[in-house]
This record gives sequence, C-alpha cells and structure tokens, in this order.
Amino acid sequence: MNLDLLKIKHVHFVGIGGIGISAIARLMLSQWKDVTGQDMQEGLVVDELSKLGAKIMIGQSYENIPSDTELIVYTTAIITYDPKFFVKIKEQQKILIRSYPEMLGLVTKDKYTIAVSGTHGKTTTTAMIAKILVDTGKDPSVIVGSLLKESNSNLIIGESDFFVVEACEYERSFLNLKPKILVITNIEEDHLDYYKDISDIESAFSEIADQTDNFIVCDPSSVSVSNILKKKYKAKVIDYRDYLDKVPKLSVPGVHNRMNAAVVLALADILNIKEKNVQKSLSEFSGTWRRLEKRGETSAGTIIYDDYAHHPTEIKASLEALRELYPVGEKKITVLFQPHLYSRTKALFNNFSKCFKVADNIFLLPIFFAREEKDESISSEKLALAISLAGDKAKAFSDFKMAEDFIKELNLGKDDVFITMGAGEAYKVADKVFKF
Repeated sequence: MNLDLLKIKHVHFVGIGGIGISAIARLMLSQWKDVTGQDMQEGLVVDELSKLGAKIMIGQSYENIPSDTELIVYTTAIITYDPKFFVKIKEQQKILIRSYPEMLGLVTKDKYTIAVSGTHGKTTTTAMIAKILVDTGKDPSVIVGSLLKESNSNLIIGESDFFVVEACEYERSFLNLKPKILVITNIEEDHLDYYKDISDIESAFSEIADQTDNFIVCDPSSVSVSNILKKKYKAKVIDYRDYLDKVPKLSVPGVHNRMNAAVVLALADILNIKEKNVQKSLSEFSGTWRRLEKRGETSAGTIIYDDYAHHPTEIKASLEALRELYPVGEKKITVLFQPHLYSRTKALFNNFSKCFKVADNIFLLPIFFAREEKDESISSEKLALAISLAGDKAKAFSDFKMAEDFIKELNLGKDDVFITMGAGEAYKVADKVFKF
C-alpha cells in the first residue's frame, strides 16, 4: 500500500525510545503531526520527545495504539522482543505500517542522500559530516545514531537537498536507501546473530554499493572492502586514506577519529567545500553523546567517561584514545563493560579477551541480551576468566548492585579515570556510585 506522508495526521511509534526511530518521530513532530508512541522504558530520548509534544506510554500493548492512528512505525527489534505483538499489528488492515528502515528510505527518497555505513565509526563520522555541512552553509538534514552536542538532538532539519543518514547494515536495513554518496568506514564481523559470516556481510555492502549513484568513499586496502570492490559499480570509488595528511589537530582523541576525519575531508572534496573551512570545523568538533563522552569529575578528582563501544575493535580503539589523553603513569583507567548480546560475545570471544590491554582495572556486568534468549554457554564470568588468562586482571559481577558496592570500595581519586562501556546500561552504575 502506497504511503503519502502529506496525508497522514497521526503516527504511532512502537519502540519510540530507540535512537534511530526517535529521529523519525522528531521529524513527524516538526511537520505538525500528532505523534504517539510506546516504549519499554523511560530515558533521555523519551523525555526529550515528550517535551516536544509526543504522547508516550511506558509499557508495550496493542491497546496503547490510539484508535485514530493512521500510520504505525515500528522498531525492527519488536519482531524478536515480542513476535506475537508484531503479528497482531501486522494482522490489522486499517492502519498503514512501516519499519524504521522503510521510513528512513521514504523520507530520504527524493533527497541527495549521503549514507554513512560501516561496522565502526558511523555515528561520529555522520556527526562530523553534519557539522561541516552546517558550518559551511549547506543546510543539510541529518539523522544520526546519537545526540549531537550542539542541539541535544539526533535530527537536523535543513532546507537543502542534502540528507545525511547513519546507515546500519543489521538485517540489511540500509538497503532501503538509494544513496548518491556511500561512505563505508570499514567492514568487520558483527551482527552474527543475523549474518552467516564475513562473506555474507560483504554481500550486503556490495548490494548497497550497487544502489549508489555517484561516489563510494572507502578504504580500498581493507580486505573486506577490497573484496566488494572486485565488482564494478556505477559510483566512483574515492580512497579516504589519501586525505589523512590533511586531518587537522582534533579535539577528539584516537587514530579511529583521525580516520573518520579523513572520510569527511574526502566527502568535502567531492562537494567542493574549501579544505580550510573543513579543517576548521573538524578541529572544533567535540564528539557526540555516549561516544567517549566525558561526563564530569567527582569531588575526589576521578574523571568519568561513558562510551557506547560494544565490539572488540571499538573497545580497543576507545581505550587507546583514552590512553592518549591520560598516559601510563599519569592516570589509572578503570573500565566497567557490559557485553551486548550472547551471540556477539560468543562469536567474538577471543577478540573480547584481548581488547582491554591498556586498562588497569577491568570489570564486567552481566550480558545485556536485548533481543535474544538466554544462552547458558556464555557469560561475563567466562569472559572475565579469558581476559585474566590473556594476561589482564578482570572481575565479573552477577548484578549491578554488586558492581556498585565493589566500585564504591575502590575509593577512586584524582589519579583515576573511570569509564563505563557498552550498548546497554553500564552508565547507570556511574550514576549510582559517583557524584559529578
């Protein structure tokens, strides 16, 4: 059934607190539509949407869908979280239904879409691109998988044809997009609860490359990227490594951020934006919510960070970036990590055991299993043992309260940096233990 958004007055969002789907809710609010929604829990994103006028119910029920709803937008996670609820939604005939990825394709359909894809670095790269386009008067629209510090929002609404979106490969959802420019930051094994193997992942990136009209910005020397480039595409390939020597001194640390900045310089060159203007914007870029975010400092002088890293490569990159800021001998780094998904922890177990090398203290919370059934064959305790066997001391906690009590007893002070990591709720421990 065709969908004309101009004719829709009331949109209901299932899983409205998700960082991607909430941007579509913001967009609908900006178009003066009635926006209602439901989510399993409260939080910053839900609070901000409520302030903007969305009517949100906590808890999940078919009865929460208002009778005058014309369109339901759902998070794809609902299919796994509550399949019966999803089936019930799909069975009704009167209301139009679209997934978040389908809506992303719909709102960008007639735009000059710049899709930022890759296993790591999507969010920061998207935010960097947003900043340089805004700073240079390109007036873009942007959807990013975090909150931009300038606006505390995951959405920018611009008047130009430029639309920058974070393009996720999970379940091949990015295939709903038809980019003019495709960024591939990198390709690694991830989402192995959906993909069979790295070849399957590469096939998805090959499909999105096939749908790209003008340019593919990537690192052709990367093995997986090189594999997909064996096929010829209509889009021209641009190597972002050629721009590494033009990256200015950044406010955000880490080799990975310098690579992200090189992507932005390559993109800016395509769009004929002056290099000096891009360098100025990049040097002023201060990061995004939950991406190596400095949350504050305690009265005892402990510096508190939070980071969304939940893949071994991301953890390693973030900790090494933190060590750039706080060299060995100056500060001790204590990390509290919550693994995300049984399937990811199991598939990448050996990599997880070796990615915390620069940390002084490593603590683990129970696995955040999200969309999965419990798997007794894997646990944070087993990962802690593997980390210890790999030469680093690690300790796992059976619940959040145990972690909070233990960390309080550490009496961290001015020589310490404490960082919570993961896609789950590790940051709540810092909220409970520290005042900052």
